[in-house]
Amino acid sequence: MVELDFSKTADGLIPAIAQDWQTGEVLMLAYINRDSWEKTLATGKATYWSRSRKKFWVKGEESGNIQKIKEILVDCDLDTVIFKVEQVGGAACHEGYHSCFFRKLEDGALRIVGERVFDPAEVYKKH
Repeated sequence: MVELDFSKTADGLIPAIAQDWQTGEVLMLAYINRDSWEKTLATGKATYWSRSRKKFWVKGEESGNIQKIKEILVDCDLDTVIFKVEQVGGAACHEGYHSCFFRKLEDGALRIVGERVFDPAEVYKKH
């Protein structure tokens, strides 16, 4: 198995960039630890470590918008990865956009440049 370098930070997390495997669009940035890396490799689904919830986070476990791994790139220092993914359901962002980078800085203000794929109020309703 490929050994990534999780030792560079106190929390053992490294950045994982999710990128649309067909278009190259950057969808999101999250973090992985050794265990979430191994789960990603074992399942073929992007699995991250949620810093806010302090637990594993399989992308799309609530929304259904999972990320199927198509290819993984590892940087020269073995401490950052790019997950090239098939974004099932069309939205990587919890706010309902295809990409988490749906805002653009223009003239000192943020302008929305993406289209919403789903309404987060409907998708993340607590039952």
